[in-house]
Amino acid sequence: MIRLLGYFFGLACIAFFAVAAVVAVYLGGVSRDLPNYEVLASYEPPVATRVHAGNGALMAEYAREKRLFLPIQAIPDRVKAAFLSAEDKNFYNHPGVDFWGLARAVVNNVQNIGSGRRPEGASTITQQVAKNFLLSADQTIDRKVKEAILSFRIEQTYSKDKILELYLNEIFFGMNAYGIAGASLTYFDKSVTELTIAETAYLASLPKGPANYHPFRHEQAALERRNWVIDRMAENGYITLSDAAEAKKQPLGVKVRRGGSSLLATDFFSEEVRRQIIEKYGDKALYEGGLSVRTSLDPQMQIMARNALQRGLVEYDQRRGFHGPVSTISMAGDWASDFAKMVPLRDVPEWKLAMVNGVSAARVDIVLQPQTVAGKVDETRKTGQIPAGEMKWAFRDAKGARKTSTTPEGVLKAGDVVYVEPIEGRDATYRLRQPPKVQGGMVVMDPHTGRVLAMVGGFSYGQSEFNRATQAMRQPGSSFKPLVYAAALDNGYTPASVILDAPIEVVSGGQVWSPDNYGGDSGGPSTLRLGIEKSRNQMTVRLAQDMGMELVAEYAERFGIYDKMAPLLSMSLGSGETTVLRMVSAYAVIANGGKQIKPTLVDRIQDRYGKTIFRHEERACEGCNFNSWANQDEPTLIDNREQVLDPMTAYQITSMMEGVVTRGTAAGKIPVKDRDVAGKTGTTNDEKDAWFVGFTPDLVAGLYVGFDTPAPLGRAGTGGGLAAPIFGDFLAQAAAVTPPSKFLVPNGMQLIPVNRKTGMFANEGEPDTIIEAFKPGTGPADSFSVIGMDQQMPPEEILKTSPQAQQAVTSGAGGLF
Repeated sequence: MIRLLGYFFGLACIAFFAVAAVVAVYLGGVSRDLPNYEVLASYEPPVATRVHAGNGALMAEYAREKRLFLPIQAIPDRVKAAFLSAEDKNFYNHPGVDFWGLARAVVNNVQNIGSGRRPEGASTITQQVAKNFLLSADQTIDRKVKEAILSFRIEQTYSKDKILELYLNEIFFGMNAYGIAGASLTYFDKSVTELTIAETAYLASLPKGPANYHPFRHEQAALERRNWVIDRMAENGYITLSDAAEAKKQPLGVKVRRGGSSLLATDFFSEEVRRQIIEKYGDKALYEGGLSVRTSLDPQMQIMARNALQRGLVEYDQRRGFHGPVSTISMAGDWASDFAKMVPLRDVPEWKLAMVNGVSAARVDIVLQPQTVAGKVDETRKTGQIPAGEMKWAFRDAKGARKTSTTPEGVLKAGDVVYVEPIEGRDATYRLRQPPKVQGGMVVMDPHTGRVLAMVGGFSYGQSEFNRATQAMRQPGSSFKPLVYAAALDNGYTPASVILDAPIEVVSGGQVWSPDNYGGDSGGPSTLRLGIEKSRNQMTVRLAQDMGMELVAEYAERFGIYDKMAPLLSMSLGSGETTVLRMVSAYAVIANGGKQIKPTLVDRIQDRYGKTIFRHEERACEGCNFNSWANQDEPTLIDNREQVLDPMTAYQITSMMEGVVTRGTAAGKIPVKDRDVAGKTGTTNDEKDAWFVGFTPDLVAGLYVGFDTPAPLGRAGTGGGLAAPIFGDFLAQAAAVTPPSKFLVPNGMQLIPVNRKTGMFANEGEPDTIIEAFKPGTGPADSFSVIGMDQQMPPEEILKTSPQAQQAVTSGAGGLF
C-alpha cells in the first residue's frame, strides 16, 4: 500500500511539474507579447475642446468622444463609492485580481446554468483598465490571461487612486460620453459635484452595458440597475438605509444635454472659431486636444446684433409679401407624427411651427407642433389663433407688388405648416412669420483691441450655415469711400478742399465709363465733407483720379480691406469684393485714431494642462507684476502697434462721417443722441447690396443686406433706407448698457468756422457755417479753387449751375474766377 501510494504520489508530482512547465511556457509566451503598461503614466485621453464667451459662459464643445479629464482629487467620494459598489467593492484590498470575487462568480454561474441569466463577470477595475487601455475586447482565454498578468504589474507600479482615476476618465457611458465628467454633463447637464445619490448610481450602472440601460428605450431596466447599485452602496456602508430608500424613490431624471451652441445665437461665431482652430492647430487638436478657448464674444452684444439684423431682414421681407407655407401635411392619417418630425429653426426659439387647423375671414386656427418625448409623440395638443390683423402683410404677392387677398382665406388652408410668434399679453394668440429670403451679415468690434464682440452670419444658422459676415464676398459700394477721402486727407487735402461734382468720362481699354451719382444729379463744386455726406460718386472719382489710384490702393491694403487691390478708378466706388469683417476692421482703424488692429474672435487658448498657447493681447505691461506697492509709478501698457493713419486725419474723416449721420445719407436713421456717432452708407449698382458701417468712440459695427444670389433689393433698398436703420436699432440697444462718450480732438488740431458749401472761412453769424478741423499749417482756402475742373466744363458754366461758386464770387473771393 505504501509503495502504491508512493507510486501515485510520484505520478502526481510528475503531472504537477509537467502542468507547471506547460503553464510556465504558456505564461512565458503570453508575457512576451504583452504591451508596455508603463504608457499609462503618460496617459492623455482624447478630451473635448470647450469654447467660452468673454464672460466665461460655455458656447460650444467639440469632441469625437465627449470627455473631460478630472484628477482623482476632483472626483467626489460619493461618485467613487458608487462605482466601487457597482464594479469592484474590494478594489482597495486585492492585488489586481479579486480571487474571492472570481470564485463567487464561478459558483454563481454554475448555479445559473440553464436559467437564461447573463453570466456574472469578475473583472476588477484594474483588469478593466488593462483591457480598455492595453488590450482588445476579444472574448478569449489568452486575452483574459494577459489581462490578469497586466493587472498584477499595473498594481505594482501605480497607486490605487491612479488606477481609479484612469478608469473613471476612460470608460464609455453611451451617448458618445466618455469619462465620468463627460457623462455627468451629457446625462444630467451638471458637474460631478452636483450629482445626487440617484444620479451617481445611475451613471455607475452604465459601464456594464449603456445600451441595455438606456434612459428612454429601457427605462425600467435602467431603474432596476440603478436601484441595485444604490442597495450595494448602502450594503457597503457608503450611504445610510434611509438615504438609499429616498434615492430609489427618485425618477431617473435624465436631462440630455443638446449639442451645438449652449448660448443663444452664437452658432455663427462658434463655427468661425472652430474653423480658425483647425486651420491653426489641426483637426486632432480641436477634437481630442482638450483645448480651453476664451473668445471675445460679448453675449449681450451678440443678442442685440442678432435681434437688430433679424428685425431688419423680417421687415424688408414682409414688405415683399408671403412666400407660401413651410410645408403642407395631409390631415388624414397620422398627421401628428409627420408634423413632429419637422425640424424648426432652433436658434430662433421665439418662433414656433404651427399647422393650420381652420381658416376664416377673421382668423386662422392653428395647432402648435407636438413635442417628441422618449421617441413618442406627445398626445397633448396646444392650439391658438392668428388674427387677420396680424398677417395683413401676407395678403400681398411674393414680390409685394399687389394684393392677392383681403382675408386669410386666400392665403392659407388646412394642413399648411407655418411659423408663428406668440403675442405678448394675449393668450394663445400669434402673429404669422416666415424665414426671410433676403440675408445679411453683421460684425460688432472693439476698435481699440480688434476684439469681435458680436457676429451674425445670417438670419438663422438653422436656415443656412453660410457665414455672411466672414465668407460672403460682396461689393462695399460707397461704404468704401471713407478710405479714399482718408487717403486724400493724409496727403495734403483738407475737409474744405473743393472737388468738381459733375459728369465725368473715363476711357480705359477703348471703353468709356461714365459714373452717375445716386439720383442722377450733380452738385457742381463741392467740399470733401459734402462729397462724403451726400455720397457723391462723380467727385469721388475725380478725387481718386487727382491723387492717383495707386495711393488709394495702398491705403485699402494697409487698412486690410483687400490683400491686393487693382488700381482702377471704379474701385474708388467700392466695386471690389470684400467681407463685412474686413470693412469693420478698416473702420476700427479710423475710430481708434489710426492704429493698426488685428481682428480676433479669440482672446486666449489654453492646452489641457492650463498652459496658455495663444494670447491675442500683444501689448507689454511694464510694472504689472510687482508683489507690492512701494510708491512706484502706475503700470503702463506699451502700445507698439503700427500707426497706419495720422491721428489728425482719423479725426477729420470721423468728423466728416458724423455729418453723414446728422445731415447726410443716414440722417434720421440713428436714434441715439447721447453720444457721438459716425458712419457711412453704401449702395451697390442696381441696389443689390445695402451697407452701413458706423462707430462711436468705443464701438464699431457694420453690416450689409442682400440676396445670396445678388438681385435688386428694390425701392428703398439703399444703405440709408435699409442698412442704417438696422445699425441704429443695434446702437439704441447698446446705448442702454454702455456709457456715452465723445470723439477726442487730437492735440494741435485747429477748429475753424467755414462755409459748409464753399469751404471758405466764415465770419460770425454767416449761414451754413460749421466748425471744420484743420491740421497745423492748413486752413480754409483764401480763394475759391476747384479740383478736377477742365475744359469739359468752363468757369462760366460752373457759375450758372453752382450756388457754391456764385456765393464765392459774390463774397469777393478771387482765385480761379
